[in-house]
Amino acid sequence: MPMTAAAAHPPSKFLLLAEGRAIWEAGATLALWPLLQFAPRGDGHTVIVLPGLGASDGSTEMLRKFLETRGYTVEGWGLGTNCGPRPGVEKGLLDLVRRLHDTSGTKVSLVGWSLGGVFARMLASKAPESVRGVVTLGSPLHGSPKATRATKVYELLSGRSAHDPRRQKWVRPTPQVPATSIFSRSDGIVSWRSSFQEETPFTENIEVEASHLGLGVHPAVFYAVADRLSQSEGEWAPFAAPAGLRPFYPDPARH
Repeated sequence: MPMTAAAAHPPSKFLLLAEGRAIWEAGATLALWPLLQFAPRGDGHTVIVLPGLGASDGSTEMLRKFLETRGYTVEGWGLGTNCGPRPGVEKGLLDLVRRLHDTSGTKVSLVGWSLGGVFARMLASKAPESVRGVVTLGSPLHGSPKATRATKVYELLSGRSAHDPRRQKWVRPTPQVPATSIFSRSDGIVSWRSSFQEETPFTENIEVEASHLGLGVHPAVFYAVADRLSQSEGEWAPFAAPAGLRPFYPDPARH
């Protein structure tokens, strides 16, 4: 499903203004916390959660605590504020993935929010022997850098141009591991088309109704992430929401 041409436009100003609903989405997760404890549990393998642009591990604390309740060993990225690919960041992440793989004896899963998902894809491409799977949340995986309203912030924080073919070659291709992209058509920062990846036997798209800033604190996202991580290694299958939850997951392929 080609999305590149349409993805050249950022989300509307209306959707950008609607990003304030992230507070409500976080509140909904707290209110539904007891019910979320019925989400699938995992096998205890290590999960690394990477924050978005301009955010730190504090922004992913709720998601990490939830994943801990599902039985995982959960790590933040441990590199302070995500200012993009500044010197030492990529090497530090690769070292972290390989160290956790070596010490645990099992491959690690990566969950990346927005720019964190871009890093997750890069890590899966460079160290597939250490990565079990990738889940991205509203991440710009392809298309024009102009398809996000965070371009200027990215260039200011990272000191680099948003047009970076050398790094994009590690992000855009289909990873060598199972990859799930969770996106929202009402994302006010990243064009949802930029997050829609080509579907293959080991890639998928899951749509939710959320703001960009709410993707990392949204109850429907939490359930979907838990479901994806709970699969046994080597037995990956596409997401299928339980009948009672299907209204919260629209058909991602609809036009």
